[in-house]
Amino acid sequence: MRGNFAKITKILSAGVVAAGLLASASARAAEDTIKVGILHSLSGTMAISETTLKDAMLMLIEEQNAKGGLLGKKLEAVVVDPASNWPLFAEKARELISKDKVAAVFGCWTSVSRKSVLPVFSELDNILFYPVQYEGEESERNVFYTGAAPNQQAIPAVDYLMSKDGGSVKRWVLEGTDYVYPRTTNKILEAYLKSKGVPAEDIMINYTPFGFSDWQTEVSAIKKFGSAGKKTAVVSTVNGDANVPFYKELGNQGIKAEDIPVMAFSVGEEELAGLDTKPLVGHLAAWNYFESVNTPENKKFIADWHKFIKNNKRTTNDPMEAHYIGFNMWVKAVEKAGTTDPDKVIDAMVGVSVPNLTGGYSTMMPNHHITKPVLIGEIQANGQFQTVSKTPGLVMGDEWSDYLPDSKDLISDWRAPLSCGNFNVKTGKCGGKGTN
Repeated sequence: MRGNFAKITKILSAGVVAAGLLASASARAAEDTIKVGILHSLSGTMAISETTLKDAMLMLIEEQNAKGGLLGKKLEAVVVDPASNWPLFAEKARELISKDKVAAVFGCWTSVSRKSVLPVFSELDNILFYPVQYEGEESERNVFYTGAAPNQQAIPAVDYLMSKDGGSVKRWVLEGTDYVYPRTTNKILEAYLKSKGVPAEDIMINYTPFGFSDWQTEVSAIKKFGSAGKKTAVVSTVNGDANVPFYKELGNQGIKAEDIPVMAFSVGEEELAGLDTKPLVGHLAAWNYFESVNTPENKKFIADWHKFIKNNKRTTNDPMEAHYIGFNMWVKAVEKAGTTDPDKVIDAMVGVSVPNLTGGYSTMMPNHHITKPVLIGEIQANGQFQTVSKTPGLVMGDEWSDYLPDSKDLISDWRAPLSCGNFNVKTGKCGGKGTN
């Protein structure tokens, strides 16, 4: 009996040792990779826009691994689906950081999804790279904003429409999806238009829910507003799959670009891929990149994308370029810091410059926004954009609007010793409150 007990004990001990060795080997294997979180909606109303960004990140990670990885380790993508559910974004962000131990996260599209994850990144001290144009009025230490601030998209777009080349527009429809980005952007644009002498009766503002599909009444109202004898334009902050029926209804009601041009901030090549673009020719979009840009860097990016995705019809777009810039900046900052430790990488990011796809370099500024060119493009029959206006140089992202009274005296500088995202230059104190 004692002999059997000894044998059992020996077997159990061996099993425990083996299990320990396996766990140790598994832990070592995990330590041999650097995990990168991808937080984009793969289902729901925003999947039309965000799925491509997930694919773009997988391509960038694969390419970096082909170069040898980072700090001698391979990168490992961890993909989650927050499913266009704003509270779920926060849950998935926490999961990526606490459970999966990612070194950084690339994700979000809508501002409401970004707002939902901000407390998580602050609490757990990780890094979010946010690749989409947004309303400004924010600068967080743990976030790098690689999309456009309002002065890198919305304001230049309105300036173009006001110009002779843009049609000398006098009446304005600010049409948006009902959430923080369109509401704050339109608040800035309304103040800007009034500062330019546009009377209140020449500005119409309207909001519809996410996923809105019954556009007949809304488009009829736009058509009526534009029949007052003054040149009218629509500035659209409509987001997600609601753009498809919106543009279809514009075509159904015969609204052409020469009559009432639509300037979109959230419609790019990916969204146009699902539309008959012939009735939309001449309508406009403001971005910092178009697939049609003719540079060696862009040609290579498109070729690499088609090879990776195995479909030559898949388009590229502005937020993809933003991830391209942000990812390459992160790689460079990690190499500069010699570690993936978020605090050290955050400090190393400021001043990092990498090539963009329009033929220049983008630099991360102390306010955690980057320098970008601003492009205005006309929709073509083939679903591409022809650039009709481009800033002569790069524009620095301005996180706090000069046109809102609560924001005009605020600046952001995350370098020591200031290390503040909302410093009030009048009071000399950190902690100023903007519009959001």
